[in-house]
Amino acid sequence: MKSVKTLPPVTAGEESRLVLSFGLMALIWIAGFIGHFTPLMEWPALALYVIGSIGIVLYRGNRYGDWEKMYLAGGNLKKSLIWGAIAGGVLFLMDVTNTVIYYKSGGTPMAEMEILLVGRSLIYLFPVLILAEEFLWRGIMFSSMIGRGFNGHLTVFLTAIFYTVNHFAVAPVGMFERALMAMMAFPIGIVGGYIVLKSKNVWGSVLLHMITMISMMLDIFVIPRLIFG
Repeated sequence: MKSVKTLPPVTAGEESRLVLSFGLMALIWIAGFIGHFTPLMEWPALALYVIGSIGIVLYRGNRYGDWEKMYLAGGNLKKSLIWGAIAGGVLFLMDVTNTVIYYKSGGTPMAEMEILLVGRSLIYLFPVLILAEEFLWRGIMFSSMIGRGFNGHLTVFLTAIFYTVNHFAVAPVGMFERALMAMMAFPIGIVGGYIVLKSKNVWGSVLLHMITMISMMLDIFVIPRLIFG
């Protein structure tokens, strides 16, 4: 008689992390929608995004020792970092190439993002933002969905979609520039998701994200000056 494969039981911790991650996402989107119609704009949603994501990780890790369950420890770190570096390099080249084509085709520079990053010195907070993004989408949410029994490919796709859409809720710039960032975010979410799925470790996705953020800095500050003078 053929044995039936059963899923491991869902733990209370996985259920709690799932609720926390989706609850935080909902609060961020609500705050972003409301803030968009006020002088505060999306800044409260962005603050909630960063503080909430890092706060949940620190809380669950320190109180319950969930570091490995959230993929922040354990798994195959070496495999994760190698694939993160390779994928990051590929996406870096693709992004720079597409940006050059975009500008040469008449595209306009991301002026609002440049003002935010330089005028408000937010460029120095990018590493913190990257950690917050990876901790939420590829850490807390991703791991809890897998633990809850979600299909791996579906988990990669859904977390990538949520991460992409989230740029419209937290970016205090015009919709056109949000759309450009969302277009860059989707492949990061897909590739980073598969790195985490295969390695059970989030740090390769963090490395991938860091490399692509360097390409974004080139998109905003360097390439337009080289093309337009």
